[in-house]
Amino acid sequence: MPGISRFVVGLVGLLCLGLPVRAAAVAELYQAQTIVTGTGEVNRQIGFKDCLDKVLVKVSGDQRLTQKTEMLALRDKAADFVQSFRYHDRLEGIPIHDEQGTHDRPHDLTCLYNPAVVDKLLAQLGSRPWLGERPPIAVFMTVEQGSRHFVLTADQDQGKAMRESFANASDPLLMRVTFPEAGQLGGLDEKALSEADMARLDKLAKKAGAARALAGGIVWSDKDLGWIADWRLADRGMTYRWQVRGVNFDEAFRIAIRGAAQILSGHGQP
Repeated sequence: MPGISRFVVGLVGLLCLGLPVRAAAVAELYQAQTIVTGTGEVNRQIGFKDCLDKVLVKVSGDQRLTQKTEMLALRDKAADFVQSFRYHDRLEGIPIHDEQGTHDRPHDLTCLYNPAVVDKLLAQLGSRPWLGERPPIAVFMTVEQGSRHFVLTADQDQGKAMRESFANASDPLLMRVTFPEAGQLGGLDEKALSEADMARLDKLAKKAGAARALAGGIVWSDKDLGWIADWRLADRGMTYRWQVRGVNFDEAFRIAIRGAAQILSGHGQP
């Protein structure tokens, strides 16, 4: 197909230039997944709209696209942009309950897209694809909840659920996160870590096997009924900062990763 051929030629060009392209990322880039109830047409159309949002953000790295007014018209035609789709029953192997038909069961809906179609949509929205390998990120994060406080590291049981949540937040954008071991913090305690400049943290990130550092902290707030999360990341000579308040830590980490993707893809301030 012409669109796919142009995409392949583009990837070959990137390889010739010596730019890294991860095969797994290329295969997964132009697809998106969402959860729908059953396999009926009505919920499928809802799923197509969600997948359209997800694939545009995933390919571009720009989370702001879904807020553009042009997206209203594009969502109404979301089915037209899907090349193929498939379902997976999330309760596969579990017998249907007496009062539950197959139409009620939750399914993963995966939508696959022609790269040329998605790239054209991005151009219409004033954006572009973010091709090549996405740099792995080392997360340097402090946690404070009342008298409980710690640095999130890879080699401690403390914070295991948070590490898993960060990984879950990274997967939809094909981002990879890692966490330093306690001995890779360069002697920085919680206070020093929160004040360290990004150049120093980027060097520590490389020692932890990553390319960039994402620094931040989450503090529980009874007033906000949730976590207050502050994030920092340096790119192209600038240090970007962004914040979210009153969320659970899953959402705090999703916002961290979306912000990092927006910056690293060249789309500026989150």
